[in-house]
Amino acid sequence: MTSSLPSCPFVAGQKITDPQLFVGRKQELELITSQMTALQPVSINVVGPRRIGKSSLLYHFFQTYEQRVPEPKRYVAIYLSLQEAQCQSEDGFYQAVARRLWHHLTVQRNPALIEPLKVNPFNRLAFCAAMGQYKRQGVLPVLCLDEFGPLFRHPEEFGDGFFDNLRSLMESGVLMLVVASHRRLDFYQRRHKLRSAFFKTWQVVTLGELTEAAAEELVTLPASRIPGTTAALTMQEQRWVRQWGGRHPYLLQLAAGLVYEARQLGQEMSWAKAEFEKEARLVSKPRGDFSSRLDCLAKIIGGLILLSLIVLVVMSLLN
Repeated sequence: MTSSLPSCPFVAGQKITDPQLFVGRKQELELITSQMTALQPVSINVVGPRRIGKSSLLYHFFQTYEQRVPEPKRYVAIYLSLQEAQCQSEDGFYQAVARRLWHHLTVQRNPALIEPLKVNPFNRLAFCAAMGQYKRQGVLPVLCLDEFGPLFRHPEEFGDGFFDNLRSLMESGVLMLVVASHRRLDFYQRRHKLRSAFFKTWQVVTLGELTEAAAEELVTLPASRIPGTTAALTMQEQRWVRQWGGRHPYLLQLAAGLVYEARQLGQEMSWAKAEFEKEARLVSKPRGDFSSRLDCLAKIIGGLILLSLIVLVVMSLLN
């Protein structure tokens, strides 16, 4: 739900594209920036359930990284959702990345960065050559890849060879990835029986609920971008929103948008609460990293099986 009411700053159900409406996630943004500017860049896997804000985080980093790094001309960050149709094949993936790079202002100002993108066909070989040229120019491409899961629906296109190639570029310092997924990447490796070491060397960022300060900042967003504008919600409305949404980013946005809409349309707050509860039932609150819990459960089961075998062996010897 995205409110279309005038001066409503709350966005629920879609990624936030206005940087002035993005709040919180300071630690996560600082971590991505620090790994990006390290001597050996480390790729990031942003993990979390649906509607926890992964897409908004990646898009906001893409929008604002130039204000976060000391030498912005050394980096070219792009945002790409892998749910797009052209990303269903390996060559389509490379071509989608090339199009995003082509339209980046830093690339357009440097012919040496445009030329390697003109190769036809633009396949794995051309992609690797282009990334090598960027490295020689002292530029690090940072690919913010949203919704990584859909790649695994096309195993004939995205197999071990594809992932091994990306890993080689990452290890060579030619490329950095910031990947958003519902589960940790090694979870997908096990599920799809992939052998590539691509899935092993990641800095994992588990996205949870907002901090108390960020939740307060969200519900007090102003109704206008004009400096000094009062908050879109009254103090009482802010309290209702916090009670309903807690610190969950989507639930807060949903509650705030509905409360604002109720006031604008002359509806009772009971209407807003009923609408909120209908939508909120579809949202599962984060309970930690599922894949980590799965690993823990697997170890426990493995230990129990081993213990059972030992008991059987001892009993056999006694008999």
